[in-house]
Amino acid sequence: MRLRKSLNKAVIYGILAVLAALMMYPLIFTFMSVFMTAPEMNQYPPKLFPSSLYLGGLQSVLELIPLDRFVINSFVMSGIIMIGQVITAAMAAYAFSYIRFPGKNAWFAIFLSTMMIPWEVTIIPNYLTIKSWGWMDSYQGLTVPFLASAFGVFLLRQFFLQLPKELFEAAKIDGCGHIRHFITIVLPLARPGLASLGVYVFLTNWNMYLWPLLITNSVEMRTVQIGISMLQFEEYTAWNIVLCGVALVLLPSLLLLVFGLRQLARGITAGAVKG
Repeated sequence: MRLRKSLNKAVIYGILAVLAALMMYPLIFTFMSVFMTAPEMNQYPPKLFPSSLYLGGLQSVLELIPLDRFVINSFVMSGIIMIGQVITAAMAAYAFSYIRFPGKNAWFAIFLSTMMIPWEVTIIPNYLTIKSWGWMDSYQGLTVPFLASAFGVFLLRQFFLQLPKELFEAAKIDGCGHIRHFITIVLPLARPGLASLGVYVFLTNWNMYLWPLLITNSVEMRTVQIGISMLQFEEYTAWNIVLCGVALVLLPSLLLLVFGLRQLARGITAGAVKG
């Protein structure tokens, strides 16, 4: 029996290792391509490891596009949206968790139903609104339409409902109002949920492509995802340079994901299991 269990575990781990290798191959190939020359990239079958540490691709990326400006724009856009969504979602989730008002469950259901509306449906109304307000090529146009989300409210509400209700009752007895209870008790205890929402929102907006493409026209306001497409030319595409740019763009988001993965997983699974 022990031998059979050991064999079963070995087979399962072997299958998982193969699947993990298949999923990691594009990422590994991208970062290995940073050190490849153009002839190495054009070889067939493609090489996985470079023959030398060639850094000409990185230098070409920095010469062809203002990558530092694109990174700053993406950080500012993602950071503003992250802060805005965490604040609005926390306040709305607190209201749906602790404040009694008529039709609370119905309003929450209507609020959640907006998650079923495809984002592409709202592009044209948002674009016309931003254009009429004169916010084209601006941080306001990049961020304001995304400062609130139903997903963030749902995530934090589930986290707030896990907090002991006795704390709220004891705070009310001591004369603590909603604002003080929200700031001094709920927010400190909900830091894992707030962190997970912040990581998720930042990564989602860091990878946004279509909306920045629509409302930005100048190079100074482009984001990293738009900037990478500027490395492709009609006459010729040097894929080692393109993948160098992709690797530079992936690096900040991968670092944030590595450091925030535990909080992200803990916050997303909040409320899934009781007891």
